[in-house]
Amino acid sequence: MPAQTFTISQLAKEFDLTTRAIRFYEDMGLLSPERAGLQRVYSARDRARLTLTLRAKRLGLTLVEAKDILDMYDSPRDTVPQLEKFLGVLGSHRAQLEAQLAELQANLAEVREHEKKGRATLAKAQKAVKATKDAPGGERTPDTTTH
Repeated sequence: MPAQTFTISQLAKEFDLTTRAIRFYEDMGLLSPERAGLQRVYSARDRARLTLTLRAKRLGLTLVEAKDILDMYDSPRDTVPQLEKFLGVLGSHRAQLEAQLAELQANLAEVREHEKKGRATLAKAQKAVKATKDAPGGERTPDTTTH
């Protein structure tokens, strides 16, 4: 039974990527298609590596980090170093995301506080305008005086 292969157009359509992006991943060493004349022929291994590369990007890994991890899985060695490397990279990214989240939460709390103060100031101003309109003499502002 022949191994399943894919064209660059098929992978681009399946993963909603441009062919240029796939060629870039090839240039980075993440994919290594065979050639049939001028046409690239991608294997099931290339498709799997593309899937894992896109997953790594969603997790926040750089393409270099993704390549390092994927290349480790290509070696026939023990999986312990591979898993340690993967967990180390994930732990580092988690810590970075948690720091960003804490900063965003602090910024959000500050925005909420300013909104609260702004609403209170607006309510006072609206109340003052309403009191002025309701006062005898009508539409004058409280600061308007005649000499």
